[in-house]
Amino acid sequence: MPPGGADTAEPIRAIRLKHPGRIVFAAVLLLMLALFVIDAAQREAYGWDNLAKYIFDKRISQAALNTLLLTIYSMAIAIVLGVVLSVMRLSDNPVVKGVAWLYLWVFRGTPVYVQLAFWGLIATIYSTIDIGIPFMEPWLSFETKNVIDVFWLAVIGLALNEAAYMAEIVRAGILSVDKGQEEAATALGMGWLLTMRRVVLPQAMRIIIPPTGNEVISMLKTTSLVAAVPFSFDLYGRARDIAVEIFDPVPLLLVASAWYLLFTSILMIGQYFLERRFSRGVGQARDTRRVGTATDVIPTVTGSVTTADKAEGDGR
Repeated sequence: MPPGGADTAEPIRAIRLKHPGRIVFAAVLLLMLALFVIDAAQREAYGWDNLAKYIFDKRISQAALNTLLLTIYSMAIAIVLGVVLSVMRLSDNPVVKGVAWLYLWVFRGTPVYVQLAFWGLIATIYSTIDIGIPFMEPWLSFETKNVIDVFWLAVIGLALNEAAYMAEIVRAGILSVDKGQEEAATALGMGWLLTMRRVVLPQAMRIIIPPTGNEVISMLKTTSLVAAVPFSFDLYGRARDIAVEIFDPVPLLLVASAWYLLFTSILMIGQYFLERRFSRGVGQARDTRRVGTATDVIPTVTGSVTTADKAEGDGR
């Protein structure tokens, strides 16, 4: 026996718990996926030849670029307007708060397709754009259809709708920051704008970025509704036009889906790194141990426990 009368401890042999049900379920899923791929590869209705022909067609690639520009411009405007609306919602002025609430009520309460159709008819409702003093002869007058391009009408329609949702996302992020942060910044002599820019918004970004990333991806797919404006040079619009020409809609739908998936994947990667950037130091375990000290190893002592040992332990 070793000194002290303690028995030598044998190493614990851990046996991983088996889950046969998981293995069976995974095998069934893989089998179903393989059967679907094999079946789809043999079906002529998918039109794989036309898919390969049009996947990099110049009209499709240009339409994909238009879709990307619609998404970028619309989201940029929506984010800026959403920040303004969220600040208005948090204002103590009842008129300012009421106007922001009315905006959100209208644009969140009506379908985006209806709003885009309305913007498509804006030249009919307002045939001219007049500049001057109200109820007097205008200084300058322009025909609306000659001033605003259909592309920018689509951008405006998408941006105004998205701003209502971004306002609530930004407001939730601002409210997630402890009130004491703002009070501490005020005690340091910071103004309201500087406090929002340097203290509140950087902390709120951790809450704002995940739903904003989802909204960007949603905006990318919502651009397929701009036919209501009507703007037909987006990705889905061009794919639909080509499908009508060749009388084969399925492969062109797959072409559009492939481009949407490409853009979505890129956006998801960007969202992942942004979330990591603004979540540094939050929810992460911090290793406070110092390497090389006795706390790195916790010794295990086994042996017989006497009645005196139990009494001593109970007395502690």
